[in-house]
Amino acid sequence: MPSRQVLLIEPGYPNKYPPLGLMKLSAYHGPLGRGDHVKFIKGEDQEVLNQAWDRVYVTTLFTFEWNRTASAIDFAIRAAGGQAERVFVGGIAVSLMLDAFLNEPRWAGVRFVRGLLDGPPAASLALSADDYDFGADDLTGTPIEEMVPDYGILDHIDYRYPVHDAYFGYASRGCIRSCSFCGVPKLEGAQREMPPLFNLVEEVSKRHGEKKDLVLMDNNITASARFKEVIAEIRDLGFTPGAKLTRDGNRPVRRRVDFNQGVDARILAKSEMFLREMATICISPLRIAFDHIGVRKVYERSIRMAADNQITSLSNYMLYNFMDTPTDLYQRMRLNIDLNEELGIRIWSFPMRYQPVTLKDRSHVGKNWNRYYLRSFQLMLQATKGVVSGSPSFFLRAYGDNAEEFERLLRLPHAFIFHREYFEDGEGRAQREEYDSLRQRLSDFQEKEFVRLLANPSNGNGMGPRHFQELANDQTVDRQLRQLMTFHGLDTKDDAKTNGHQLIREMAGHGAYLEEDEVVEDAGLFDHDEALAIKGTQLV
Repeated sequence: MPSRQVLLIEPGYPNKYPPLGLMKLSAYHGPLGRGDHVKFIKGEDQEVLNQAWDRVYVTTLFTFEWNRTASAIDFAIRAAGGQAERVFVGGIAVSLMLDAFLNEPRWAGVRFVRGLLDGPPAASLALSADDYDFGADDLTGTPIEEMVPDYGILDHIDYRYPVHDAYFGYASRGCIRSCSFCGVPKLEGAQREMPPLFNLVEEVSKRHGEKKDLVLMDNNITASARFKEVIAEIRDLGFTPGAKLTRDGNRPVRRRVDFNQGVDARILAKSEMFLREMATICISPLRIAFDHIGVRKVYERSIRMAADNQITSLSNYMLYNFMDTPTDLYQRMRLNIDLNEELGIRIWSFPMRYQPVTLKDRSHVGKNWNRYYLRSFQLMLQATKGVVSGSPSFFLRAYGDNAEEFERLLRLPHAFIFHREYFEDGEGRAQREEYDSLRQRLSDFQEKEFVRLLANPSNGNGMGPRHFQELANDQTVDRQLRQLMTFHGLDTKDDAKTNGHQLIREMAGHGAYLEEDEVVEDAGLFDHDEALAIKGTQLV
C-alpha cells in the first residue's frame, strides 16, 4: 500500500486542550495505522504549501470562532492544490452548524463530516471508491473514535496547550439531559458507555510515556450505569488520593483526575454514594455545574456532601447571559463565598457566558443583561483569568456586598474597573469621587435613561471611548448625563495608571495560584472588544 501525504490543521484560535480528534486521525493514518506520512499544524503554516497533500483534515471547535475557522478551511483548500474534495472538515462547529458550512459557495466540494467518527473509518468519513478515495475499503476497521491518540504530533508545533500532560478519554458519551442552552444532545446524542479506560492508559504510556493526570471529558459521568466501575477502574490505574508520579528521577508531581465537563448536582444530591466514591480517587477539582439559582438546593447539598467526604477542592461552571439576571449570578457567586467560610473548603467559580451554539460570534445579549454589563463583568473576570476568587475580602471588594452593589459596579466607567487601584486609592481618586457625587444626584428617571444610554449605543463605535465622548458632546442628551459620559469616555488602555501592569495587581493575585490546568477554558474571555461591538470524535 503506497504511503499517502496527510495534513492535519487546527485553526489558530487559543484553546486549552489539544485536538483529540486530530490526534486519533494521526494514529489512524500514521506509522501504527495505515503507514501514511502525517503532518500537524496549528494555524496557517505557509511551508506546507510547498508540498502536495493527498488529504487535508480540519477540525472545528467554537462556533463563535467562525472567522478563524473559515480562514483555516480556505487555507486547507490551498494546501490541497485547489482540490476541495481532498479536504475533510469536522468537529463541534460543523456538527452544530452543518448547513452554514454547506451553504458557503467557496467551499463547494469540501467534505463536511458531522458527528463522531464512531463507525468503520470508510463509513464515518463517507469515503467512496468511485471517487478514488484512499481508505474506501476500510469497511470493518476499528472506529477512529476508539483509536489511541497520537501525542507525538504535539511536539512539532510551537503552540503549548495549557493541559497536555494527561490521558484524555471518555468513560461515557452523550447525556441524559436536554438542556436548551447545551449542544451535547446534537453533538453526541443519548448517554452511552465507552470501552474501559485500561487500554487507553496502557497504550498511551507505552507509546508516549506516562502522563501525570487523567482528564475525562464525559458530559454526565454520574448518569453512567457503570459509574462505580469507572471509579474502581480509576483507582486501579493508580489515581488514588495523594497519588504522585515520578519520572526520570525527577521530583514527584501530584496527580489528579478531572471530569472536566463537570458533574450533575441533581444526581449527586440523590445519594451519598456518588461523593463517597469520588473521594476514593484524586479528583481535583470536583467541578459541579451551577447553571441557575433554581438548582441552589441540590447544588448546596452536593457541596456539603463533598465536604463531608473530605473533598475540599471544588470548582463550578456558572452559566450567565442566558435566562438569568445579574442578581441571579451574584447570588450564586456569593453562595460559594459563604460555603467556603462555613465549611473551610475552596470553591472556585468560573462564570461562563452563554452564546447560542449556532451563532458565529459572541454578540448575543441575554434578555436580562445588556452589552455594557457584559463588558464590565468580563473586565472584572479578566483580572483573574476568569476565576471568581473564594476569598471573602477580595470578593466583597471586587463584586460588592450585595446584588444591588454588584449592579452598581457593572455600571461604572470601564476605566474605573480596569484601573481600579488608580481611581480608588491613587492619583485618580478625585475623579472617582467627582463621578460618584454626580451619580448620587441623578433622579430615578435620569438613572434609567443613563443606563439605557450605556447599554444601547446607536452607532458603530461599540463600547469604546469614542462612543461615550460623542454622547458627552451631544446637546440632545441631559446635561448631567453628558457630564457623566466624560468619565465613561476615559481610555482603559493606559498602562501608566497601573505602573505598566494592564490589570490591577491585587485582583490578578487571587487567580495566580490556581494551577494552569485547573483554569476553565473560555476562549472568548479576552475578545471582549470584538464580541461586544455592534455589528450590522468528531474531528476535534
